[in-house]
Amino acid sequence: MAPEGAPGLDSLFLDEGFGTLDPETLDVTAAAIEELGASGRMVAIVTHIRELAERMPLRFEVAKTPTTSTVTRVTA
Repeated sequence: MAPEGAPGLDSLFLDEGFGTLDPETLDVTAAAIEELGASGRMVAIVTHIRELAERMPLRFEVAKTPTTSTVTRVTA
């Protein structure tokens, strides 16, 4: 998509918006994200949609407690 001679896009960061998708469109979106990752690109997403998060091979889950937050690395 970049003009000729421009550097390629090797990473992508998506911040939310997935909650508005119907199940079929969410599946198509998840498959596209998985395909980008499989092609060597780094894809980072922020989501509260459990079905989407669980399809990612590596994720960081943030949990809020009364006094702080914790981050847990989860691999598939």
